[in-house]
Amino acid sequence: LSEFDNGIPKPPEHERNPGPGKNDVLVLYGSAKALPDVDAGTVYVDENGDDSSIPHMAARDATKNCGGLNVVFTGVYGAMEQCIAIVGNYESYHVQRWLRIDPAGGSNLDASLPLTPVGRGLQTNGKDKFSAPTDRFALESQALLETYFQRLDDSLEALKPMADACAGSDNTVIVMVCNTGHAELLVNFLCAARARGFGDVAKEKLLVFATDEGALKIAEGLGLRTFYDEKVFEKMPEKEAAQYGDWVFAKMMYAKVVAVQLVNRLGHDVLFQDVDLVWYKNPIPLFHNRTNPLHNFDVLFQDDGARSLRYAPYNANTGFYYVRNNDKTKFLFRSLLYLGDMVLSMTSHQQALAALLDEHSSLTGLRVKTLSGADFPGGYHYHRKKEIPFLKDVARGKYVPYLLHMSW
Repeated sequence: LSEFDNGIPKPPEHERNPGPGKNDVLVLYGSAKALPDVDAGTVYVDENGDDSSIPHMAARDATKNCGGLNVVFTGVYGAMEQCIAIVGNYESYHVQRWLRIDPAGGSNLDASLPLTPVGRGLQTNGKDKFSAPTDRFALESQALLETYFQRLDDSLEALKPMADACAGSDNTVIVMVCNTGHAELLVNFLCAARARGFGDVAKEKLLVFATDEGALKIAEGLGLRTFYDEKVFEKMPEKEAAQYGDWVFAKMMYAKVVAVQLVNRLGHDVLFQDVDLVWYKNPIPLFHNRTNPLHNFDVLFQDDGARSLRYAPYNANTGFYYVRNNDKTKFLFRSLLYLGDMVLSMTSHQQALAALLDEHSSLTGLRVKTLSGADFPGGYHYHRKKEIPFLKDVARGKYVPYLLHMSW
């Protein structure tokens, strides 16, 4: 897939065991004219010594005569006996999923049941990770949006001079959202950046969205450009979340959606960061290096590490990501803003954004990239025993990533 970088990370088992066949792709040709040239690539004979096996060749040779290429990512999920049907018909850019399960959920796979169409979020254990939000969340989202639109002109007027000042010559604004409960992590980020020699960059480019007056006073006391609107954030909690997915967490996730959307709307690139990370190197130049393949992508995310169904296929972590300013990304974050009921019901914007990334990649051609876990490590490196040697190398200075994000 290095020839056609779709931005999707490899499954962990492929990264750990890159054995024969792990990186193979099966190509089906729609016509004889699309077939590769006869002398292209290398044919590997099977164990019997004949040439009846499927030929192996480089991706460029295999697709040389293809006028178009539809790429489908699929795998065996939940150790079930999975089949794949490709149907000649009017073009579809979605996968229809059928399982032998009760579509209402709540029960495991049952081989005695007929195959029935289900949503993408229904797991083989009967739990649905993408159930539709109820009216309760729709009304909560409606109230938040009413405040957003009532305060929009004033918010943009207050934000514009601050965002312009942060953007500088590369038009990039670092955005962080913080309440009083997490303010010490904001201080830690700045102190760590200063200790490594780029504290001035972090301070000059950082725009803090304070969700309460306590965070506002702390951020301004640190000399940071800070936005706070008591009407927009009047229902936001001051304390830190007790655990992932609780009410405090969900409300803060919505605040992060608003923060990125507003700065993106003002015409700036956005480097969004959670406060629970530190830089080892300034990552901004990487995203502006025109000779780097990463420059071809519209949005770039840290790898979450989880390969769960609800984050597929990009497994994007929403605690560190870069957004280039263009019509595609503006449409993406407007769409996310209007999915407040989904954000609140799922208690995280990460899951809602994961679904939108896949949809917008197909719909508008949005280029999405999941960054290298080695260069942008996160909480899964800390919590998984097999990653301990890597983190020890980071701690000893043998390997220097761009950052460490204590997610999870």
